[in-house]
Amino acid sequence: QVQLVESGGGLVQAGGSLRLSCAASGRIFSINSMAWYRQAPGKQRDVVAEITRDGSTNYADSVKGRVTISRDNAKNTVYLQMNSLRPEDTAVYYCYAYVNFRQYWGQGTQVTVSS
Repeated sequence: QVQLVESGGGLVQAGGSLRLSCAASGRIFSINSMAWYRQAPGKQRDVVAEITRDGSTNYADSVKGRVTISRDNAKNTVYLQMNSLRPEDTAVYYCYAYVNFRQYWGQGTQVTVSS
């Protein structure tokens, strides 16, 4: 079984930064795309950023220029560096990975941005 474990969430003031990490563990043969999603209260879960195995990235318009996704294939880990955070970035952030041709989700980490 594969597990995704996130870390790095927390409370930060508007304009601050946070770095989220997500490590995949278990019986892993291949990891293709990895991504971060977020879900605010009462809203659907939306993609924030995604990255392919070769490093190609894609970002939601709402975070372009403020967020950087990266990955370390040797460590089976994906990162999300978030800068210039805004109160509207407050949400539970979920890690996603396509591992061994199956989809996996992390348990979520809370990010709260105070004004």
